[in-house]
Amino acid sequence: MTSPSVPASVSDGLATALAPVLGAPVEITGLHKLTGGASRETWSFRANGEALVLRRDPPARPGHPGAMRHEADVMRACTHAGLRVPEVLLDDDGTLFGATGLVMRHVDGETIARRILRDDQYAAARTVLVRELAEFLAGVHAIDPDEVPGTESPDPMAIWDKYQRLDQRSAVFDRTHEWLLAHRPPHTADALIHGDLRMGNIIVRADGLAAVIDWELIHRGDPHEDLAWLCLKAWRFGQALEVGGLGSIDELVTAYEAAGGRAIDPDTLRWWLVAKTFTWGVGCMLQADTHLSGRVRSVDLAAVGRRTAEQEWDLIELLAPGACAAARAAPPAAQLPDDDDRYGRPTARELLDTVREFLTERVSTSDDRGLAYEARVAANVLATVERELAQPWTDRDGDDWATLALVVRDRLAVASPKHLSLPPTLRTD
Repeated sequence: MTSPSVPASVSDGLATALAPVLGAPVEITGLHKLTGGASRETWSFRANGEALVLRRDPPARPGHPGAMRHEADVMRACTHAGLRVPEVLLDDDGTLFGATGLVMRHVDGETIARRILRDDQYAAARTVLVRELAEFLAGVHAIDPDEVPGTESPDPMAIWDKYQRLDQRSAVFDRTHEWLLAHRPPHTADALIHGDLRMGNIIVRADGLAAVIDWELIHRGDPHEDLAWLCLKAWRFGQALEVGGLGSIDELVTAYEAAGGRAIDPDTLRWWLVAKTFTWGVGCMLQADTHLSGRVRSVDLAAVGRRTAEQEWDLIELLAPGACAAARAAPPAAQLPDDDDRYGRPTARELLDTVREFLTERVSTSDDRGLAYEARVAANVLATVERELAQPWTDRDGDDWATLALVVRDRLAVASPKHLSLPPTLRTD
């Protein structure tokens, strides 16, 4: 049985494509689309009782030509190298699935970061994941890039062109771009780069890493990039430890080099930390623009737009840590009281709190995981609006780091106050 929204052609195409692999006839059951995934669709199903996963481009939004084949090829190369990835059974150019895609075996485990980082079930896994991720990256970077023919070597600064096309600007991003150009390290390596290895793109079991997934950003580049991306504060999910909330950068680098990874230069790693934080910051703006332009109306995309301030703060911490320390110590903005004279009660803030309570206590507990996730996001959006109503904006003149740190601190106090208490990625004490 398939979901009513699933075209019969997809189910029939899967049965036809899998017949040579699993043996004919193939019966497809339980085909349904999973939540998550901004650029690719993920479908779960069973073929003759075996749990499989279909990953494909949305038919209306085809991906970059050849990208899905690269994804399949690199996962096969990882399998041959003994690395933990789902086994790819077949890939298709769109003839059978209605869009380019691949089919792989299902891997049991957890992908939700907050569960991996907090649940007792994964306590043992948390003690080994930094080492296992370091070993995994060392293994990927050791694969001959020619095993994935046609993989490109993108310019890490190309995101600047997308940023310049946006209406929104950031003085922090402008200054960061200048620093990146002035301190860019020489190109010294050409390895296969996962491009998005982080919490959320790994499958974890109670004893550790089960598989690395989401290879859509595979490319050639400098291994420092993969290590830096894994260390972005955005992927800590509120935890203090530098590498995905699991361990320190020193642990990661030591384990990576011990596993045969290339020597990691601290200055080059810092440059990539700045570059990838900048990239994700612009990415937050781009996702918000997708929502604001009406191309895709989404509470998730809207919420991500306000996370731009997190990346601005992290960039100032990396480039001018003293400015962040001073901004933290500066007196916070005064809080505005509720005004119940104009419209009566409940006030606007009290109404927001009531709706947020409904979302968190009623809707977010739904058995529909997609709806529950969107309810949590919507509740966070309402909390942001509630804080904004309470905090008057202070105009500050100047584009020096000290002034920018105060501006971003005020934004974070509204958008993500907990982020202000997280320790920096690179410590200066």
